[in-house]
Amino acid sequence: MRIILYLGKGGVGKTTTAAASAIRCADLGYRTLVVSTDI
Repeated sequence: MRIILYLGKGGVGKTTTAAASAIRCADLGYRTLVVSTDI
């Protein structure tokens, strides 16, 4: 399963949403990788 979050505007909670989603997926037993970049 792949979940991709892409929103250009700053301050909309992308990092918080990505971190919470990764923690939940890891809790469910999925292998999890989070990559955060500024382009």
